[in-house]
Amino acid sequence: MWLYLAAVLAGLYLLRRWHRERQTVPRLSEKYVLITGCDTGFGNLLARQLDARGLRVLAACLTETGAAQLRAAASPRLQTVLLDVTSSQSITAAAAWVREHVGDQGLWGLVNNAGIAIPTAPNEWLTKDDFVKVLDVNLIGLIEVTLSLLPLVRRARGRVVNVASVMGRVSFFGGGYCISKFGVEAFSDSLRLEMRSFGVKVSVIEPGYFKTVITSVENLENNILSIWEKLPEETKASYGENYLKEFFVKLRKLQEKYNSNLTLVTDCMEHALTSRYPRTRYSAGWDAKLLYIPLSYLPSALTDVIFTWSYPKPAQKA
Repeated sequence: MWLYLAAVLAGLYLLRRWHRERQTVPRLSEKYVLITGCDTGFGNLLARQLDARGLRVLAACLTETGAAQLRAAASPRLQTVLLDVTSSQSITAAAAWVREHVGDQGLWGLVNNAGIAIPTAPNEWLTKDDFVKVLDVNLIGLIEVTLSLLPLVRRARGRVVNVASVMGRVSFFGGGYCISKFGVEAFSDSLRLEMRSFGVKVSVIEPGYFKTVITSVENLENNILSIWEKLPEETKASYGENYLKEFFVKLRKLQEKYNSNLTLVTDCMEHALTSRYPRTRYSAGWDAKLLYIPLSYLPSALTDVIFTWSYPKPAQKA
């Protein structure tokens, strides 16, 4: 009896959620959305996806080549602007450009997608500058872009969509990437609470492992090898050549698990921008849903055992 009642209630809850999430925002063709990092990957695909749906896409690219290629693949509605999220001057100029385009209507959507993963390596192999390089793009740049455009988003009672990662929940490799994604989660949480009274909704996208330019194994291997060559001999001896070889083996095995269906991520972004009732968090990819996010709720002692089991073994142990 109670089991039957629980099943009915769960079914009604899921039906209500499905119905709410299918309701879309009206007059989408009138709404402006700015997306950062549109040269390649998620940003490029999302720009074309939203353009095809009729939204007024403002695509921020790092290079003129990327911008030109995107314009050639989209409708005349799509507009591009050059933006380096690590440059305050570039952000100020882009914000002025956006303000000129949207006018009194405001900016309906801001998608903070720009990001990098390199340099990455075991923490001891890296320098402060290696961490700063990643944090400047993935976190500090995201924050500055958001602060520059937030008045326009408030005016439209719009949306902010921040691209984090499952590595913003569990961190098992060194460098600034995981740190930056933890920071994106924290910034998004505080911003969501502050903006709630203004009618602005803030969503976080948490993809699993997807095959993009920044996750290219070849790029990661070259990066790690160049870092290894600069290490002091004492550090190299502590880890050993075999550690480096095993590291590369793990990376190649990881490549086999990459998901190449980027629409799983961009569909989440699109829903966050177009649904009347967007989610606070979106997980994209079965590895995110079934592995990394569940692991994030387990005791640290248990996750430590699981992650270190797959780590390379150093030459010199304690």
